[in-house]
Amino acid sequence: MEKITIQLDEIEALTNQALVAHGAVDWVGKSVARAVRTAEAKGNLICGLYYLESYCKQLVTGRVDGTAEPVVSLPKSASVHVDAKFGFAQAAFERALPTALETALSAGTCSLAVAHSHTCTSLGYFTEQIAKAGFIAIGLTNASAVVSPPGGNKAILGTNPIAMAVPGENGAIAFQFDQSTSAIALGKITMAAAAGENIPQGWAVDADGNETTDPNAALKGSLMSSGGYKGWGFGLMTEVLAAAFTGSVNSLDVKGLKLPDGAPHDLGQCYIILDPNTHGDGFHDRIARVANAVAEQEGARLPGSSFIMPDAVSIEKRIYDQLLALSKGPTT
Repeated sequence: MEKITIQLDEIEALTNQALVAHGAVDWVGKSVARAVRTAEAKGNLICGLYYLESYCKQLVTGRVDGTAEPVVSLPKSASVHVDAKFGFAQAAFERALPTALETALSAGTCSLAVAHSHTCTSLGYFTEQIAKAGFIAIGLTNASAVVSPPGGNKAILGTNPIAMAVPGENGAIAFQFDQSTSAIALGKITMAAAAGENIPQGWAVDADGNETTDPNAALKGSLMSSGGYKGWGFGLMTEVLAAAFTGSVNSLDVKGLKLPDGAPHDLGQCYIILDPNTHGDGFHDRIARVANAVAEQEGARLPGSSFIMPDAVSIEKRIYDQLLALSKGPTT
């Protein structure tokens, strides 16, 4: 597997070029390209260039609207709603974030509902932005159904991730995490199947509901929840807040996210934004107390607290070749 080193600036520029060439307007392409850049920088390959081909195909077929102008509204005093109009989640979030942060600063809290959007891919990309602005962030979203209930064999929920980010001082991140409520992301199983590798026990069940280490059997079956009933409960509440609360679609009613054709994703994301200074002083001192206690233990760290953004990354040459081809527009 040949790899090459590529500057993140080039990844971002070529990604935007590819999206625009397939039908997105420039500001939308730039919004999505920044998210792809960040995913590649963090080694979150499933949410980076891995998704670009499907973005481009879905722009051409109309499954995602790359020209949609999101509509931001305030249905209640501490609630911000943005209708993505079946466009990209990154663009809708970008349009709504300033209003949401102003609302949280004024009211102490804000619920931000992103409705009728394409998949947001990396949920932590959004909660990180909120935390860098000085606010506590909780984010939830759903996806096409791939997770069956404990003891079952038919998919009901998506991987339904939850992301949280806590602000540090001066625009820093104290810590953050982004994790599926499923045992693993579906893309990990797809990649294992393509590589001819087995998957660990506890990731998935086959079509009969039996645990399996065969990724191909897993793809015909369903994923398991992280931590059994505990993860299932978090996944259910994610479904409530991402779908029912935002007025968007249930996981049961979304076709595979990477399929080129079909109805728009129509997914929702819910963000809970909290001003850390609402109820008293000393927020950062208390976070530092925990951080110092962790740092005293060799080998321990707070999640997402020590990442430094690189200038370049190593990627597979075939992925780079695909990026170049996509940047030239649709093929006939």
